[in-house]
This record gives sequence, structure tokens and C-alpha cells, in this order.
Amino acid sequence: MEPPPPQACSPAKAGAQPGHPLSRANTLPLLAALAILFVTLALLRPVDHDESQYVAATLLTAHGFIPYRDFAYLQTPLQPYLLAPLALLAGAWTWPALRIANALLGLATIAAVHRAAQIGGAGPRAAAIAAGLFATCDILLFSIGTARNDALPAACLTLALPAIVRTAREQARRRDALVIGALLAAAAAAKISYALPALAYGLWTLFRADRRPWWTLLGALPFAALTGALFLQAPEAFLFGVLGFPGQAPTEWYQARPWKLSTAAKLIDTLKFLALGPALLAIVATTGRRHRGHLIFDLLILAGLIAALTPVPTWRQYLLPMLPALFVRLALVWHAHPPGKAMQIAVIVFACAGLAPTVEAVANGGVPMRDALRTATAVRATLDRAHVTGRVATLSPQFLPGMAIDPRFAPGPFYFRSTALLDARQERRLHLVSHARLGLLGDPRAILTGGEGAWSSGDDRIDALLAAYAIRRGYQALPVPGTRFTLYVARPASPRPVPHNSP
Repeated sequence: MEPPPPQACSPAKAGAQPGHPLSRANTLPLLAALAILFVTLALLRPVDHDESQYVAATLLTAHGFIPYRDFAYLQTPLQPYLLAPLALLAGAWTWPALRIANALLGLATIAAVHRAAQIGGAGPRAAAIAAGLFATCDILLFSIGTARNDALPAACLTLALPAIVRTAREQARRRDALVIGALLAAAAAAKISYALPALAYGLWTLFRADRRPWWTLLGALPFAALTGALFLQAPEAFLFGVLGFPGQAPTEWYQARPWKLSTAAKLIDTLKFLALGPALLAIVATTGRRHRGHLIFDLLILAGLIAALTPVPTWRQYLLPMLPALFVRLALVWHAHPPGKAMQIAVIVFACAGLAPTVEAVANGGVPMRDALRTATAVRATLDRAHVTGRVATLSPQFLPGMAIDPRFAPGPFYFRSTALLDARQERRLHLVSHARLGLLGDPRAILTGGEGAWSSGDDRIDALLAAYAIRRGYQALPVPGTRFTLYVARPASPRPVPHNSP
């Protein structure tokens, strides 16, 4: 029989009361308004070349390709499998559909922070303020505004927090342990950096049997089995995509800019990203406020920070794993010790700073996703006019229909721009092509360029290498009307002369 919750901090007392601004009668309209806002921001945010590999992986998986075995995927494998049905339903609208899915996952993440704070004993006001501040962090807003693989693991981790809080308060049941195990394993199966918070929680459960470590492990098994099965199908490709490439490629790419790889740059970037929103303020506000029940939050925050700082360089989305536990902890601290006037003013300042990059990104006018869909439609029309039915080599596979994507370019520009990560035989085995070994590309039916440039946070110099290869091989250049893209189509081979035998 489960022990009753402590009277003083029961979830019923901590939850929103009838008539409170966040009572159940008002929750659904508020969530609907936030959903509309996040989806709108996702559609207005500029194109980012980071999205190429995730859109391509989802499209290829939806068409029956197996990650690692059939194409290179530079992350753990859950996202393309989980979102492949969405790609089948969305068809040509897959890219914006993936952005919308991430926006809604962001909404679920914020709601889960609010719920976990309430279960932990924070009052309605403290829980709402903490969740609202979390929503103003640029780290979160960027992560849920593009078709990257940040929103899914963050949602999985955060949706586990209510059950984790119940476990910390000795109120959990077996189903909570199963849910925690499944969600933390799903987070790690979607992005490898979330394995550290999952491991931290697993170690924490081992110290007490009533935390049900074996039931947690049982919940994790389905996602561990999926990951293990894909590893066994192509172990070399799996290890390179999940561990080798992330560990080596950034160092190679930034050799010309060694400052970006320095410890000083990492420290400055980390502080800057945390200060674009109230995350840095939350760290300051919770430091020194210790409570026995807060240990698991500290462990998750620390594990998330280590996961963010391990890769070089550090980017804003890398810090997302530490934020959900941080803002739940902030709600609990501010419930017990409400912030003073100076802190309230600082909160407003940092929240505005967090919103500023998103406002700047969407304030340039236009609807980037609409323009991207128009470009993709023009690309399809050009392919049809040129009677191209085979695979198309491009650093921007997100602009192609799924069956037209050359699997060797599933990672977008990210492997192509490398030089010495793999040798020629390894590239063939792992379905990859680098610009250093363009001869391995052969003669694809078509080559598409134009998606890499400052407008997409990319580098047009590597796109130029692909265009130069097409020109050297005698491909016919067909500008895609109304876009910055060019389609290079292989010319039909000249017929061989028939030998003439004289009588």
C-alpha cells in the first residue's frame, strides 16, 4: 500500500484552485494560445541548414530506409522512426510539419515543468512563473522553432519529471518507475546527450530500493532494444554517426578558427546562451538553497550541464537538457523564498533578453516556410521537366521529395564538408561522400545546389565545390525558376560509333 502524501505539501494544495488564473477552466485556452504562438514562430523562423539532416532522415525512414544501414545518421535513431508516420501523412509538407511537431513538443515541455513544480509542492503562482520564465529562454525557443532533434528528447525528459518528483517525495508507484524508464530512454534514443541525465537518474535510484530501479530499467528496455537492434545491423556506421562524427568533425571544421575551440570561448558562449533568458538568473537564485528533496534536481541539472559542455564548440541548444529540472527547482525555491523587488526587475530584464533573438529572427518579414515550400515545388517541377527520376545529390535534401534524396547526402552538408574523418573504403561502406573525395560521387542523374549560404546559416563555398564538380563532368545547368537553386542534369551519353565493315 502506498503511503499518503504529506499533508503540508500535497499536490491538491499545491495545484491551482477554482478561480485562480491557472484553474482548469482557463488552462485549455491558455495552452491553445501558446500552441498558436509557438507554431506561428516556428513557421516564421528563418531556414537553418541544420534541419537538412533531420528532414532527410525522417523522409528516408518513412520510405523504408534503415538508419545507419542504408544511410548515415549522425544522432541516436528514435526521431526519424517516431516522426516517419508524420512524414507519410504530410508528404510535400513534411518540413513544416516537423517544425509544427517540435513547437507542440515545446508546449508539452513547458506544461510538464509546471506540473512537476506543483507536484513538488510549489504553489500555483511560483509554478506558473517558473514555467513562464522557462518559455522565454532563447535556448528553448530556438530548439522548438526548427526541425532539429532538440524538442523531442527535451519533451521526453521533462514529461518524466512529474513522476521523478513523486519518486523523490516517496509517493511513486511501479507505473511511475516504468514511465520514467521509458521516457528517459526515449530521450537518450533521440539525442545522445540526454543519456547523461538518464544515467544520473538511474544511479540515484540505486541508493534506495523503494525508487524501483529494476522497474525503471524495465521501462527503458523497448527503446534500448530499438537502439541496440539498429547498432547490430550496422555497428561501424552507428558508432561513427553517434560517437565518432560528433567527437571529431567540429574540431576539424573549426581548425581555421581555433578560438572557437578554446576553453575561453566555451565559457563565454555558455554564459551568453544562459543569459539570453532567465536560465542564468535561475542558477543564481537557486544556488545555496539546499533541501534534501532537491538532490535529484541538482543531479539532473549537473548532468545536463556536463552534456552541454562536453562537445566543442558549445551551441545554445546543447544547454537544453539542464533547463527543465532547473526551472522546477526555481519554482520550489521561490515558493519557499519569494523573490524580492530587485530579483523581480532582473527577471523582466532577462526574460526580454531571452525573447529578443526570436523577435529579431522573425521580424525580417516574409514567411520562410512558405518560401521554402515554394522553392521545393519549383525544384520538383524542374526535376519533372528534366525527366529526372533517379537520386539527386545535394547538400540541401530538405528541398527534395523523399524518394529523390541520394542517401549518401542524408547528413546534408555536415559530412561532405569534412576532409579526413574516414578513408575512401569507409566512405563507401557508410554511404558517405566528402568533398575531399568527390570522385567517389560518380555520375548521379542530377546534382542540386543553392541551399548553402549565409541565408541558411551555411557556407556557400562547399556548395560551390559540388557545382564545380557538376560542371567538370559536363552536366547541363538548369536554373530553378524563381529560386537561388540550380539543377545540374547529366547529359545523355553520346552513342558509340558503329564500326563499318567494308565488303
